[in-house]
Amino acid sequence: MSTTEATTTKPFDKIKIRTSGLVFCGTEVALLRRERPNSVHYTTVGGNVLPGEALPDALTRELKEELNLDPEHVAGAELLWLMDARLERPGPTPSPRKLHLIYRMHITPEIRAQLATEEYDELPDGGHEVGHVEWVDYRKTADLPLFPPIGEALSQLASPDAPVTGFELAAITNENYTWI
Repeated sequence: MSTTEATTTKPFDKIKIRTSGLVFCGTEVALLRRERPNSVHYTTVGGNVLPGEALPDALTRELKEELNLDPEHVAGAELLWLMDARLERPGPTPSPRKLHLIYRMHITPEIRAQLATEEYDELPDGGHEVGHVEWVDYRKTADLPLFPPIGEALSQLASPDAPVTGFELAAITNENYTWI
């Protein structure tokens, strides 16, 4: 093997883990709406686990950063779903394989009233992309341009606290997903 082959990474050579929280207030769930020049899409609230970081700590950190949700309100989070993403994304760097761990929690209207309404993602050029926190009736998420694409599974829950029968959702691949 040449030095070039040994140092060149290919799609999915690295694995990342992303924790996200489905924060429910009644029948509504918090999602981040991101507006791009040619599209609007939604994401779950969350982000990548840092090296050496425990999964519950990553979830707590992300919910604090993006929603200003205090850690004591995250303590009852339940791991709901796992989604495996083996999807080549646009951009110059090889796409990682990403495991999405999707947690569910419930808050009161009083807590909701104290949460952030915008989230700022830092861009490579030093600017920020704004994510608007939007509360959406979970039963109406099937047709949303949502990433990870859990809208159909989410909308099919019998209630916001209904048990799920299948922990692992279908993998996201180039064959079943197109970047927005």
